[in-house]
Amino acid sequence: MPDASSLRRLAERLKALADPSRLTMLNALATTEMRVGELAEAVRMSQSAVSHQLRVLRAAQLVAVRREGKNAWYRLADPCLIRLIAPEQQ
Repeated sequence: MPDASSLRRLAERLKALADPSRLTMLNALATTEMRVGELAEAVRMSQSAVSHQLRVLRAAQLVAVRREGKNAWYRLADPCLIRLIAPEQQ
């Protein structure tokens, strides 16, 4: 049986996945990495809303970030997430 800490982490991940706007963002990141502005345009949300949701997704370890100068590129932290969020893209 998983320990309490593992179960808390799992609960946080599932909570992050429970939001439709975050699922939309993860779906957009399923095929490519994007900067905040590109992601905002792709999901039709404001940059500030996308930034807020990315903080939640990063805290849940669902997205990873790669910094290149002043740019931050976001991608799925685990490509296996595609099977969960976008099974048709496998």
